[in-house]
Amino acid sequence: MLFKKDVLAGIAKGDVTLAFRRWQKPTVRAGGTLRTAAGVLAIDAIDIVDAGGLTNEDASCSGYSSLDALLADIAGQRAGALYRIAFHLLGADPRVALRDIADFGSGEHGELRRRLTAFDGDIPWTLQTLRLIAARDGITAGELAASIGYEKAALKQKIRKLKELGLTESLQSGYRISPRGRAFLAET
Repeated sequence: MLFKKDVLAGIAKGDVTLAFRRWQKPTVRAGGTLRTAAGVLAIDAIDIVDAGGLTNEDASCSGYSSLDALLADIAGQRAGALYRIAFHLLGADPRVALRDIADFGSGEHGELRRRLTAFDGDIPWTLQTLRLIAARDGITAGELAASIGYEKAALKQKIRKLKELGLTESLQSGYRISPRGRAFLAET
């Protein structure tokens, strides 16, 4: 579930606690969490609703200036049932702090190397991808995929694994190596 920059700012301040999305099938579930640029959200509830029953308060709680603005956004979404997602900010994304940990503890570098080797499987991609990202901030998944011979969507899923380890971070467009990723590469 993606959020616009101004909505993310509202989430960070605690002002935005609802989202409305049309889905064939929900991509979040009550009791689950969702990582966003504002932090980790706890999903409190998810319910199918009718757009005709939405209120000005719903609009305000979802970051819109008016009910008309919310309804216009919903009208532009893909087909599917309309879901009301209630959430609250749980805390900071732990990957953000992890990105800055560039001093590896005893055996930590070796453990990262083992994890990357496991990610590679039969087709090594991790170190090559990390080096390409380190060479240029903002390199896109499409550029990376073309460079290493992967399909873009499949590679994006793989890069998420690197992000989980704190080695990379997503930019508005493309990726950047983190201080942790840079330190890892320097020791590899």
